[in-house]
Amino acid sequence: MAYKDLQDFIKTLESHGQLRRVKVEVDPELEITEIADRVMREGGPALLFEKVKGSPWPLLINAMGSESRMAMAFGAESLDAKAAEIEELVAWMWSNVRDFSLLRAIPGALPKIPTALSLLPKHIARPLCRQVIDDKSGFSSLPILKCWPADGGRFLTLPVVCTRDPETGAQNWGMYRMQVYDDRCAGMHWHLHKDGAHFFQKYRSRDERMPVAVALGSDPAVTYASTAPLPEGVWEAMFAGFLRGKPCEVAKASLSEVVVPADAEFVLEGWVDPEESRLEGPFGDHTGFYSLPDQYPVFHLERITRRKSPVYPATIVGIPPKEDCWMAMATERLFLPFLKQLCPEIADLRMPLEGVFHNCVIVSINKRFPGQARKVMNFLWGMGQMMYTKLIVVVDAEVDLKNLSTVAWRVFNNIDARRDLVLSDGPLDALDHSSPVARFGARLGVDATRKLPEEGHPREWPEALVMDEAVKRLVSSRWGEYGL
Repeated sequence: MAYKDLQDFIKTLESHGQLRRVKVEVDPELEITEIADRVMREGGPALLFEKVKGSPWPLLINAMGSESRMAMAFGAESLDAKAAEIEELVAWMWSNVRDFSLLRAIPGALPKIPTALSLLPKHIARPLCRQVIDDKSGFSSLPILKCWPADGGRFLTLPVVCTRDPETGAQNWGMYRMQVYDDRCAGMHWHLHKDGAHFFQKYRSRDERMPVAVALGSDPAVTYASTAPLPEGVWEAMFAGFLRGKPCEVAKASLSEVVVPADAEFVLEGWVDPEESRLEGPFGDHTGFYSLPDQYPVFHLERITRRKSPVYPATIVGIPPKEDCWMAMATERLFLPFLKQLCPEIADLRMPLEGVFHNCVIVSINKRFPGQARKVMNFLWGMGQMMYTKLIVVVDAEVDLKNLSTVAWRVFNNIDARRDLVLSDGPLDALDHSSPVARFGARLGVDATRKLPEEGHPREWPEALVMDEAVKRLVSSRWGEYGL
């Protein structure tokens, strides 16, 4: 199921009892955060604030703030069901690459044609995002949040920042927070490893202004895709089309060659001067701490295009759980099939909410040889943004990673500190505040798998306590007789 746009998703959420409307006026400075924080902590619904102080536009928050709503964003019954679709496709592609046969490939490819076609974005000449063209209004017209008391100002928290490579014409959609400085200027918080920052450096070398368009509000698959850790050069519009099972509709911005989601609620068009920077932050971040102020580029707003009756999308981040935790869970589930193809011993992988995505990964493996846990650690640290993972814990395949109590029991009992802890120097996320220097420090690997003699454990390794299956079935069948 593909949604027409964000407002179609809102209608679906409401019809499923997953959205509440707030009809009283609320303040975008701190009040909305306090309301949303309470709702998110209780696993509550999406919220549509119909009257936001200082703006004519309603504000949507927590639209993807649960596992079920995150699955609904992709038109799936569950995230694991969507992951199973990806696993089937990846397995088919891998088998054809490994053992290609034209006679098998052609019949096998026929059912995949709709999937392949969904990858190709559809260009729209008269998009909904350009029903109104406004060269006069600025950031003050939008219900932009100030989330936490010590924030440096108001921030756009759910923007899809659209940029274009000046050399190749390749398009990129990424999500980077934006601090509003005044009615026409905002910070552009893209990190060094992001494609937007890569394009930015190319404009700097050419001594040219960089055209940028910021889309606010779209099909939820588009919003999610802008956060996904895709390989460099893969356009998020293609991934969004795959997720929704239908081509993503796109349109050229009105002031540049940058391409934007055609169904966006708002599009903010402007430019970034490669030689200009400004202090951005602090910002109450997804780590649960304020990220420190630093110098970042400045976005200059020239034009707002929008729908006739738009909805402004926002989110808040902070101490888990928040809406972004469920977006991270989608990444965990959807990208696991790719990791398992590249590293077949991986049985499962989880990023606990308390690890705020990049701080902790727990992985279970089918262990067959000495040092295999360390091999998996190094594989994960070498995979794109997983290089920032501060802690990787490896356990055996039979451990249920959804049960953190079981994982902790295994880890606390299975490790010898001298033998099983691995320190690895490498890059860290720009938001990490614990390392002595920015963006670089030590990562820790914990091998909590059962040990082999070749790994320095000559003693017998004990088996975990497991009840006989026949006895378990007997007790289950007689449970009502026990009066318990």
